[in-house]
Parts: sequence; structure tokens; C-alpha cells
Amino acid sequence: MNNLLKNIGKKSKKAFSIQLDTKKKDKILKDYLYLISKNKKLILSENLKDIKIANKKKLKDNLVKRLVLNNKKILDIIISIKSIIKLKDPTNIVLKKWKRPNGLSISKVSIPIGVIGVIYESRPNVTSDVASLCFKSGNSVILKGGSEAFYSNRILSKLFRKSLKKNKVDENFVQFIDLKKRKVVDFLLTKMSNLIDVVIPRGGKSLVKKVQKLSSIPIIGHLEGICHSYVDKDASLSIAKKVIYNAKMRNTAICGATETILLHEKIVKKFVNPILKNLENSGCKIIGDNKIIKFFNGKVQKASIKDWSKEYLSPVVSVRTVKNLNEAINHVNKYGTMHTDSIITQNKLAARKFLKEVKSSIAMHNTSTQFADGGEFGFGGEVGISTNTLPPRGPVGLNQLVSYKYQISSNGKIRN
Repeated sequence: MNNLLKNIGKKSKKAFSIQLDTKKKDKILKDYLYLISKNKKLILSENLKDIKIANKKKLKDNLVKRLVLNNKKILDIIISIKSIIKLKDPTNIVLKKWKRPNGLSISKVSIPIGVIGVIYESRPNVTSDVASLCFKSGNSVILKGGSEAFYSNRILSKLFRKSLKKNKVDENFVQFIDLKKRKVVDFLLTKMSNLIDVVIPRGGKSLVKKVQKLSSIPIIGHLEGICHSYVDKDASLSIAKKVIYNAKMRNTAICGATETILLHEKIVKKFVNPILKNLENSGCKIIGDNKIIKFFNGKVQKASIKDWSKEYLSPVVSVRTVKNLNEAINHVNKYGTMHTDSIITQNKLAARKFLKEVKSSIAMHNTSTQFADGGEFGFGGEVGISTNTLPPRGPVGLNQLVSYKYQISSNGKIRN
């Protein structure tokens, strides 16, 4: 196993050394989406294998939901790849240029990162998104998907390699580790720092924690998405009602789903029933503090302090009342995970304060937290959301998968 993994790393390094122009990259991506469209039945049959195994193992509903592919999701994959093709190649761009009094001409130029290792769970579309983004940004990628999506991930990566081969380009720009052993991840993280330049974990809390604990390779990623929607005293009820419903219920299984709702105490009586009844009627479980229990006419489970730190990824939401904007900001910064947090208000000063003071990598105003997605940002998809304090932060798309170098020229200058 160890030699196999090292060989994969070496092949990725070799592939990365090949310089491809934008036209060639886009041609390969176009052929890839054609192969996906042509092999739709095969992809769905491979996905069905994963679903049957998942049901047999009695995986949680939210994990199975992430796993399922259908015609619409395959169309979404194709649309995502098309949008990546349309984006400008982020490599070899002069980001900044200046001359110094000492006679040096300095240029800051974008370059690919190198070999990117991606460790992820469940969603098969991650395979196609990540492979396409890494390839377009000039990087080679090693994919280690979860065993629950093994067959789906394998066919999607095979089709990409087929497109590379068709265009007479090294197939090892995209490699899929088709081993299910748990020790694979341990070895990759601890013994391959000379072969992999950055690791991106994408999955549940336990996976990301493991990567953060073991990795000797730099990491881009986030631990979990405890996202908040705060309804301010100057909020519009109609906006709050529709935004919160979407933020929680559009897709409860994604990291951008709202997990905690904060309500300003001055609007609790008026707002709590229209907002929460809307959720309850769609099967959402409500966990609330004493004021929510007092004023909400539906069923409420009493909240404990632990509930403010939970990422449910299911139709469950925690609801808390706060005295003012400052208390809302303090709650977000204490219990949030620097992912995505939104304020709903018509007060521009309150919105400005919230957007400035929450530590979130994505801060929103009158907007559903479900927009925390690289595709919605115009990034052509994403390899994940980064909550690191250092860049990149937020959705990691095409332009976040490059680094830079300084290129300096002069007329034979020497330093005194």
C-alpha cells in the first residue's frame, strides 16, 4: 500500500510539471462533460451500488441524501463544469507590476499550487468539481473519497482520465485512490509531505479533525458549519420569514444551512410564530430557550447550552432570543465556526456593524446562508469553504487554487 501511494504522489508531481495552455485545458474539460452526459446511465448505475450499500449499512438519512445522484444532479455537474470552462484561467497573470528606485522591475505573477490532495465524504459531485477546478488552475489532484461513495467517485474520476487520455495529456493530472483502507488517509497525511503541496478535507467534523491532527501538509478547509441567521429588531417580517425558511430548509444537509436562529427580544412576540410555524409545518424540530417556549404556539424542546454548538445537518434548528445586536454578535463569535452568518434587518447601520464585527468568513445581510457556495459566488464551483484566518477564506474556487511568485528583472543591478 505504501509504495502504491508514493507512486501515485510521484505520478502527480510528474504530471504537474507539464505546462498546458488554456485552450488545451478547456478542450479536456469540454470532453469530460461530454463523457459525463454520454455515460449518464453508467454513472447512475454505479451510484445505485453506493446507495444500496449505504442503506444496508443503515447510514443516516442526511448522508444518504448527499450521496444520491439523479438526472438533475448530473445536469448540475455538467452546468458546473461549463461555468468553470467559461472562467478566465487564473495562472500566469501579472497581478501587480512596479519599478523601484533601485532599478528593479518587479512583477507579482500567479502560479499553480502544485499537487493537491483532497479527502472528502459522501457527495460524488465533489469529485467532478474538485478535479475540474484543480485542473483548470494548473494543479494535479489526488482524490480520496469516502468508501460510501466509492463507485460513484471512481466512475467520475475514470471519465476525467479518459478525457485526458483522449487529448494525449498525462492521465495522472487526476488520480483517484481506489483503496478503502482507513490507513490510506493516515499515510497520505503523515508520509507524503514531499509529494503533496496542500490538503483539502471536505466532510464531517470527525474527518476534518483527524486531518487537522495528523497532517504534516498545509491544510485548507473548515471544521463544521454552525451558521446563524439573526433577526434584528428592525427586520422586515416578510423577508425574515422567507430567508430563514430557505436558510434552514432548502437543503438541511449542507454546511451552509442555518443551524441557529437568533431573535431580538423586541420582535419575538410578533415574529416567532410566523417564522417557526413555517419551519415546523415542513417537519423541522424546534429547540428553543424559555422565551421561545413561552411565545411559540408549536412544539418546542427546551434548549441547553450544548445546543448552541451543534451542527445538525438535518431538519432541526436551535432558536435563542438576544437582548440586542451586540449580544447577537457575541453569540455568533462564541458559538459559531467562522463559516457563514446572516443578519436580517432594514437598519443599514446595524447591518454594517454585524458584517464588520462577526468573525465569519462569509457575512451576509438579508440573505439566506445557503448562498455560501462557490458556484453562487461566480467561482464556478468550489473545493470547499475555508474558515482559516489566513487566506484563502470562504468558498475556495478557481482563483483561490493558485499561489504567486515575484519575478524581478534589471539591467545588471548589484546591491551595495
